[in-house]
Amino acid sequence: MNETINEIKGYIAELKIPGVNQGLRMKIEEAYKLNQSYEELLRDIFIEAYDMRKENGRKNRIRNARFPYKKYTEDLKIDYLPEEARNKFKELRTLNFIEEGQNIILAGNPGTGKTHLSIGLGIDACNKGYKVFFTTVASLINELKETRNDKKLYTFEKRFEKYDLIILDELGYISFDREGSELLFTFLSLRAERKSTIITTNLSFDRWNEIFNDAILTAALIDRMTHKSYVINMNGDSYRIKETKEWLNRTN
Repeated sequence: MNETINEIKGYIAELKIPGVNQGLRMKIEEAYKLNQSYEELLRDIFIEAYDMRKENGRKNRIRNARFPYKKYTEDLKIDYLPEEARNKFKELRTLNFIEEGQNIILAGNPGTGKTHLSIGLGIDACNKGYKVFFTTVASLINELKETRNDKKLYTFEKRFEKYDLIILDELGYISFDREGSELLFTFLSLRAERKSTIITTNLSFDRWNEIFNDAILTAALIDRMTHKSYVINMNGDSYRIKETKEWLNRTN
């Protein structure tokens, strides 16, 4: 029996089926004891392998998304969010916006939960099987410039087509030169109404021209990004300060 099991394990390793080799001997011995049929044994083995493959895929999607840290929607204190975010929270958690190729723009002053909410939705999307990528706007523009200089911009843009959701954090913290503005405009335009993008920004739309420095380009970008999108006012008291106060109250 040992030789047979080792031979089976060899074939499983060649086929690269995760989760089958683990405890294989124990499963077979248990099947003998319970007088389990071959069909039932095979079913149980492959159910376990299927579950492990799904779990590995979920973990890989979260890792490949490059979140700066993990934040979960279930950990969000909904009462701490600004009113519009509270009202839309359940709807956003359905992730229907991804299926519809809709964008989300979270605009408001710093500290109100924009990044936490966007990462939480991103992790929810990874758990549901969607491909997600997180980056700051400044980092994305740097990459776009580098790939353009290396004449690999088309390849870089094509790579991003596979993502169901891209999260662009911190629009408005750093202004761009004209090249950066045009590259970002093109990048976002390619996704408009096809794939979803979440943008977090501390600037209202009437101030976007401060970072793009081109009134026509800014107006065109806002028009494309907001069409059939969720635009959520995130102005309010600091989420982080509320959390800190709550922590201090617990420790005193």
